Amino acid sequence: MKINKQLLDRFEMDMRLRGMSDNTKSGYKRDVIKFLEYCGKPIDKLSEEDVRQYLIHRMYQGSCSSSTLNVYNAAIRFFFAITLNRTMNYLQMPRFKKQKSLPVILSRNEIQYLLTNCNNVKHKSFFMLAYGGGLRVSEIAALKVCDINSKSMRIFIRAGKGKKDRYTILSNECLCVLREYWSMYRPKHKEGWLFTGIKNVTKITPDAIEVAFKSWIKRLGIQKNVSIHSLRHAFATHLLEDGINIFQIKELLGHASLNSTTVYLHLANTTAGVVSPLDRGAANE
Repeated sequence: MKINKQLLDRFEMDMRLRGMSDNTKSGYKRDVIKFLEYCGKPIDKLSEEDVRQYLIHRMYQGSCSSSTLNVYNAAIRFFFAITLNRTMNYLQMPRFKKQKSLPVILSRNEIQYLLTNCNNVKHKSFFMLAYGGGLRVSEIAALKVCDINSKSMRIFIRAGKGKKDRYTILSNECLCVLREYWSMYRPKHKEGWLFTGIKNVTKITPDAIEVAFKSWIKRLGIQKNVSIHSLRHAFATHLLEDGINIFQIKELLGHASLNSTTVYLHLANTTAGVVSPLDRGAANE
């Protein structure tokens, strides 16, 4: 089935008008194209039942998580409601209930082991920014030289998730490694990117940073299913264990809602020093 290019261009413009990120736009467009190819019928003949059948197909096709299925759902809803200006019965296209599983994080010892043994100063800079300041991988890739403020010991995050600016902390150890990186690489991109990609043409990609992290995890024999985002989780969890206020952690992470931050209450070792009433009762007898 040939898909109307003008319609896809309008879809892309609609997403741009709503200020969606490049990743969201490309993901939504890819998902809608897959949906239209699967249905193989004219646009005006599509209905809620087609959406249901497509989501069921994706659900049983592979190991799609509930979050991924909900992204497909959201992309198709946006396409119908905004681009096609069609009203649909969304009750017939329910969102999948998300499984509330806790993220896997590295322990303090594992992170120290990673940082001690990583002898690539550029890669170590990535890891220290993620763990030392709680940066997302996309935020590390988008850093500019001017965003590192050694006087105030802060890192400026420009247009993070939700296109929000914020500041986070710059650790002394991270600053030392960044200075070492600077002396070795001397990044001089015209747009000021701190980390450049191949041949210094543009900024480094988040995928390249993730590949570097995965390679070090494998090389060091760390047996956990983790990504570089796990260092951001560890940043928040370890701050909470150290007694830092959860509202401060929320601001450092750039969360829009405190609900996103409270997950770390389940990851932090908050039982340290707490005595079970069962043990207290036995001790008092």
